[in-house]
Amino acid sequence: MAVATQVINEQPLSKIKSAVVEAYNSVLEQSRQVQRLAQFIDDQFEQAVETIHNSKGRLIISGMGKSGLIGKKIAATMASTGTSSFYVHPGEAFHGDLGMIRPEDVVLLITNSGETDEVIKLIPSLKNFGNTIIGMTGKPESTLAQFADITLNVSVEREVCPNNLAPTASTTATLVMGDALAVALINMSGFQPMDFAMFHPGGSLGRKLLTKVKDVMVKDDLPFVSMDQTMHNVIMTMTISRLGLAMVMEGDELKGVITDGDLRRALAEGIDIKTATAQDMMSVAPIAIQEESMVADGEDIMRNAHIKQIVVRNEAQQVTGVLEFFQ
Repeated sequence: MAVATQVINEQPLSKIKSAVVEAYNSVLEQSRQVQRLAQFIDDQFEQAVETIHNSKGRLIISGMGKSGLIGKKIAATMASTGTSSFYVHPGEAFHGDLGMIRPEDVVLLITNSGETDEVIKLIPSLKNFGNTIIGMTGKPESTLAQFADITLNVSVEREVCPNNLAPTASTTATLVMGDALAVALINMSGFQPMDFAMFHPGGSLGRKLLTKVKDVMVKDDLPFVSMDQTMHNVIMTMTISRLGLAMVMEGDELKGVITDGDLRRALAEGIDIKTATAQDMMSVAPIAIQEESMVADGEDIMRNAHIKQIVVRNEAQQVTGVLEFFQ
């Protein structure tokens, strides 16, 4: 019984290992298929980039099934990198959504076979509208390739599906070609990180590049201490504020800062904090930033200085807050 149980338990494990090996090989095969795409960055690709870049309209993308899902991603990438673009479902387009397309728009039709009925049926109407049609297909001799103004070849040798049926390598190739188009258009338009942030205000990049220091700085209950304050009081102030520093003031003028690091170094050097004052412990000429500066600039300063907080000043050079660095 024990031997039989062992055999039963090992058999699924063998199948799992075999499946994992095939998965590993599929990754290698997909990477090889993607590398093949480099040969298709040709005159047709160049013409597609130039046509989209010079268009007075939008880039409309349409595809059915898995090609449609890839098309949605390409449209989203284009839209977020400066190329006005959106996806239209071919079935919905044939039943009214063609009204969303203007004559000056460029239309990218995606079908690996080049024969998908829902996509092919759009061609006469698009031709009648006067749209430039870019076909993205794995079959350069297909109906789509025949009637498209520009054809992008995304052919693969075979799918990595064991049955050579499920769209796998072909959808990857289509996605990569779409990204290649987006990269070329980014370079054509000179799209910059600030532009990207404009379309991603809710993301971390948008926050860093579009948010000003004054919008996120700590400005309430700031840890101010005077020059002659005892270190006991300084430490209490730092503890209450939870900022890890105290700002040493003389009237309205900032004279220095004391950080947790300053305290550790002072103890290591044997300084008696029982008798020391804030003036004795502070670091003079602290790094500061203007409150109208961008958060990204403040984070760069703190990263380069290896610090976690920075003093914020207004135009009158008054201390108005503290900016913290959150990685």
